[in-house]
Amino acid sequence: MTDPAALRPAPTRSPLAGAPPVEPLAAARPLLLRTAGRRHGPITRLISPHELGEQLKPFVFLDAFDVEAAGAPRFGMHPHSGIATFSALISGRFAYEDTTGKSGVLDEGGVEWMRAGRGVWHDGAPASPGRIAGYQLWVALPPEQELAEPESLYLAPADVPRVGPARVLLGAHGGAQSPVPSPEGITYLLVELSDGEGWTFQPAPGQRLAFVAVHEGGLRSPAPIAAGELGLFAPGEQPLSLQAVGPTRFILGAARPHRHPLVTGRSSVHTTPEALAQGERRIREIGGQLAAGGRLG
Repeated sequence: MTDPAALRPAPTRSPLAGAPPVEPLAAARPLLLRTAGRRHGPITRLISPHELGEQLKPFVFLDAFDVEAAGAPRFGMHPHSGIATFSALISGRFAYEDTTGKSGVLDEGGVEWMRAGRGVWHDGAPASPGRIAGYQLWVALPPEQELAEPESLYLAPADVPRVGPARVLLGAHGGAQSPVPSPEGITYLLVELSDGEGWTFQPAPGQRLAFVAVHEGGLRSPAPIAAGELGLFAPGEQPLSLQAVGPTRFILGAARPHRHPLVTGRSSVHTTPEALAQGERRIREIGGQLAAGGRLG
């Protein structure tokens, strides 16, 4: 769902003001900031490589989308390199295709992982009427993977493990391991809580970075986090203590820090200018092949 031309600066950070009138949780890990992102039509950009991505890397880009299928944007075939993209579909059905040779339809609750590596092109569009909603995440890859051969994996809802109220989208949690081959040190969950239900997340050793993004409902934490907002927690390995305000669904990301620069191109993120040049060169080669086959334009 991401517009490849839009590696724009991240949204201005929002102060912890104007929140729903609920009391904060005591003795919880501090919340550094809250942001409602920046809307681009039906897409809300919550993380960008140019600002929050620097604080949250390897999580360098996050888009939330919620739109009627008939009005969803069409981006056509577009490229990436140096990153992995991960889409979690909360509602609707989505058709996909990429230049690894994979294509098909992702059902509600399914997930899509694509390691762009040295370069790949992909496309996607709603596959049925009604609302389509979810999140697309970009993950910065370590140097040993940023120019690897591209790969993609698509999981049906039944293939995504669940631990209590959490579906384990990436990494490990509560003894369950996602089948997605994401880099080590990342945990990415989709959590559903009933009104008033409390939940605590304990990061794995080294996972000093953490955020939540609320899809619906609200969360009590050191400060309230409303639907449509992302909350960034202070670095550390203390647990996150959260409580639902109404029936609530949210994503949570935790990771070890990505200790490399973010060198960005039009649709790529690498660790060095040299790696970026290689990735963009391969993107142009694939683009030429697609154009020759009448797939572009």
